[in-house]
Amino acid sequence: MKKPKLAAVFLFVGCLLAYLMFVKRHYTATKPEAYKLPPHLRPDSDRLADNRPASSAGPSYQYGIMFDAGSTGTRIHIFKFQIENNDAPKLAHETFRAIKPGLSAYADEPEKCTSGVLELLEVAKTSVPPSLWTVTPVVLKATAGLRLLPGEKAQHLLDRVSALFVESPFLSRDDSVSIMDGTDEGISAWITVNFLTGDLHRADLPTVGMLDLGGGSTQITFSPQDEKTIQTSPIDYIRSFQMFNHTHTVYSHSYLGLGLMSARLAVLGGVDASPWGTSTELVSPCLAPEYLGRWEHADVVYTVKGQKAGEPVYEACLTKVEKVLYRKVMKASEAADMNFYAFSYYYDRAVDLGVIEKEGGTIRVSDYIDAAKRVCSGLSVSSQQSPFLCLDLVYISVLLQELGFPPHKQFKLARTINQVETSWALGATFHYIESLKRH
Repeated sequence: MKKPKLAAVFLFVGCLLAYLMFVKRHYTATKPEAYKLPPHLRPDSDRLADNRPASSAGPSYQYGIMFDAGSTGTRIHIFKFQIENNDAPKLAHETFRAIKPGLSAYADEPEKCTSGVLELLEVAKTSVPPSLWTVTPVVLKATAGLRLLPGEKAQHLLDRVSALFVESPFLSRDDSVSIMDGTDEGISAWITVNFLTGDLHRADLPTVGMLDLGGGSTQITFSPQDEKTIQTSPIDYIRSFQMFNHTHTVYSHSYLGLGLMSARLAVLGGVDASPWGTSTELVSPCLAPEYLGRWEHADVVYTVKGQKAGEPVYEACLTKVEKVLYRKVMKASEAADMNFYAFSYYYDRAVDLGVIEKEGGTIRVSDYIDAAKRVCSGLSVSSQQSPFLCLDLVYISVLLQELGFPPHKQFKLARTINQVETSWALGATFHYIESLKRH
């Protein structure tokens, strides 16, 4: 009797264990996922992670919204990035819209900038899927227009935009609205160019340098290959930053006041003339003899005149430009041996001359020099071209040589690369998204 009872006990215990194992396995398989806070209540780093793919998943998409607040208008760039595994992001699409005037036009009535900013935010809402609004950063970077305003007026405008961003459904932080440093502008443009050319994705590929000539400032940025360049350059000309898991060290400097429009005023003698004085008449050897016209700069209308016929225009203009640039620019010797892209007014003036097509091309420093000689020698009051073309070409040719580029140096000129505008906006968006990941 004892043996059957003992067997029954073992059988019962075995069945009980089997049942318990079944229940445990079933519970584990059907256990619900841990509760996650809704996106708007979670830290920025967790919210951004929603938009990143798992290593085994397919591509996902992330968006970035960048407002470029320039002196003549405000532009919005809405970038759609494809992200796959740990690879560098790919630009899948860009939406672009621009409005006029610039924010600085509302310096005395900052509330009036509201409608324009809201108009551009509506463009962003139609471009970004609603499910991603709360994880999409919205940023405004102001350039020369706000840099030139008195600090208090500029801050009132920035505060107004910041309030509109906070009220929007997008990701807005304390640093979302700011005035951009000139050097950061140059670095961001360098990031844009090297991303679009594919040189930023791999550490073993050489990068290209960037030259930008705006209205108020001009920038040069490149990645030094010679340690001597880093050691002998002013400490604030060398910057290091992380991008796509690589550390980049660049030589970058922005020359405020040496953009083409600011330089044009200086060459015309406008720096010494007081806009609030009794006279705004400027006389220059860089204009056609007997020329008389009007030119507006920074909300001041000047009367500009050419000097009477006498000494050759090119030589007289060259002397004037060289005086304006004397000891204002530092030569970057290594840059002469590197590949460079040049933008903005470098590109515009080459198109005006017919040296390149609108899709871009190449140009040598000597091409600017030769064109300056030709245009200046053929100046006439009845000429159909801009009365300032002679001055602009002389200035560009001298500036490039002062930066250390010899006459035979060749540049690539482009307004877009792979149909994307070669501005600082894309690079600044990458830089901002990277900073969000680090914090």
